[in-house]
Amino acid sequence: MISKTVKQVQTRSSEAGSEAARKRIVIVGGGFGGIAAARALKHCDAEIILIDRRNHHIFQPLLYQVATAVLSPSEISAPIRQLSLLQENVNVILGEVTAVDKDLRSVTVLSPGTGESQIRFDYLIIASGTEPSYFGHNEFAEYAPGLKNLRDAEAIRTKILTAYELAETTADEIERSRQMTFVLVGGGPTGVELAASMAQLARITLRRQFRRIDPATSAIILIEGGGRILPTFDERLAVAAATRLERLGVRILTGAKVEKVDESGVIADGKRIPSATVVWTAGVAPSPILKQLGAKTDRGGRILAGPHMNVDEACEVFVVGDAAAVVTDNRPVPGVAPAAIQQGRHVGRLIARQLAGQGPPPPFRYHDRGNMAVVGRNFALLETRHIRTSGFITWLIWAFVHILSLPQLQNRVRVMTQWFWSYYTGQRSSRLIPEFPNREVVLVPNVASPQ
Repeated sequence: MISKTVKQVQTRSSEAGSEAARKRIVIVGGGFGGIAAARALKHCDAEIILIDRRNHHIFQPLLYQVATAVLSPSEISAPIRQLSLLQENVNVILGEVTAVDKDLRSVTVLSPGTGESQIRFDYLIIASGTEPSYFGHNEFAEYAPGLKNLRDAEAIRTKILTAYELAETTADEIERSRQMTFVLVGGGPTGVELAASMAQLARITLRRQFRRIDPATSAIILIEGGGRILPTFDERLAVAAATRLERLGVRILTGAKVEKVDESGVIADGKRIPSATVVWTAGVAPSPILKQLGAKTDRGGRILAGPHMNVDEACEVFVVGDAAAVVTDNRPVPGVAPAAIQQGRHVGRLIARQLAGQGPPPPFRYHDRGNMAVVGRNFALLETRHIRTSGFITWLIWAFVHILSLPQLQNRVRVMTQWFWSYYTGQRSSRLIPEFPNREVVLVPNVASPQ
């Protein structure tokens, strides 16, 4: 009996010692980079803790389709927690990292219901993504939401659909014009894709569904501070996109600086544009948590990462995705999903090799498979080092690539079904507006009764 008890104590002691010796890898962010890093550590004998303030991973390239009622939020997102089912070494925590201490090797996590707690780490991977940048005018955020998460997309969808409903009920022509004027600030891929989708919503989906207004007469204005839209694309492709947008009825203003955004609209280059719906797609900034690392950053606030995405030579802290500024082959790595995935995978494999006692892999090198953007139905752009093309075939390639890139099989099936339905009927299945709080009536100047 005594011998059996001693063996049990020895077993428990051995298990505790093994658990204590097991390395802990903390991943901040469940986006493309964080998920890729976790998956690369699947066969690693380590404890992986993935922390995100949301319980879901978002396929951000299709967020604009949620904002324009093509897709519903569940069709482009997936629960992060299912990683725990697929990987026994992963533990998912719903919370927000508020502080990082490199010296003590710990992060402070604020979780709903439990408050703040400290989590130690042996390795830290920061894949915290970005937030909208208003270039020093944060007061614009109240009237011009960005498009970075599902809440943003749903808020924009509500603003767009509500604007048409209010335009239908008012007899004030000035107010009706303001409700039917939509301003997008920023002519990058997000702004272009959103503008095209909004134009087709107005001219195809909502056609003949109102009695007092014609949605096709909506004014959709895309404002770009630079000399042309899509500045990261080849100029010929940018011109093709601008031509396509103009055919859809989108008005493009280039070289225009937005000076003010308020409840009445936008002031750009001294001229006011009355609008009830303004969307900010002009720029992004990295997570504020990066400042606590005390590392060198670029002008945009991203950390200048080392050859293995490391923060500095002597620590086990890494940054991936939009948190990192990296140059490979004498070219800056773009802040796109494929880059984040490749960086996360590289860091995960690097740590796995270290824990296995193996040497490091070659320095990170980005394999650029090209940039894509879609400009409404039947038209997309593709640019690689050797190929620059646009049109219908490119649109089919864009659709195929995005379907395959969705996080789950059910996402792929549902998105493909919705796309077929929308393509052949022109209708969009997610045109829902939440009820007004406390069933309050929204007052519109000079509301007219149906005649």
